[in-house]
Amino acid sequence: MLGHLPERMHASVGRALRTAWDLQSEATAKRALERLARSLEDEHPGAAASIREGLDETLTVLRLGLTGPLQRTLRTTNIIENLNGGVERYTRNVKRWRGGQMIQRWVASALLEAEQRFRRVRGYRDMRHLVAALDALAPPEVDVEQVA
Repeated sequence: MLGHLPERMHASVGRALRTAWDLQSEATAKRALERLARSLEDEHPGAAASIREGLDETLTVLRLGLTGPLQRTLRTTNIIENLNGGVERYTRNVKRWRGGQMIQRWVASALLEAEQRFRRVRGYRDMRHLVAALDALAPPEVDVEQVA
């Protein structure tokens, strides 16, 4: 999202995003992000569109009721970007991809290599809250034997 803005605006818009994400209510955070998008609309429509496009996804952590360090860790895509960067570094010298199985082997190998450099997720002790919130949202499991 910040890529749609001039460098001079990164700090102030970044603060506004963090302030919205720090709010404890999903509805309040959504209003703050919509207000930020409206303020950027005229001069930076790409940034405003980016905020609106990811609005619901960026509030998922609030919707799940996560707090503290785990909330701060999961509210950004940094973990995923770090993992993707590790895969990219490991596979960047492959010049010819020879089919899907080769890609799968290289990616699996890259993930195993990247795993050695993983650090413990901040807030890992609260992971049980995340699991409980996801379980509450998951559809009930169907007993295959009863259906058949």
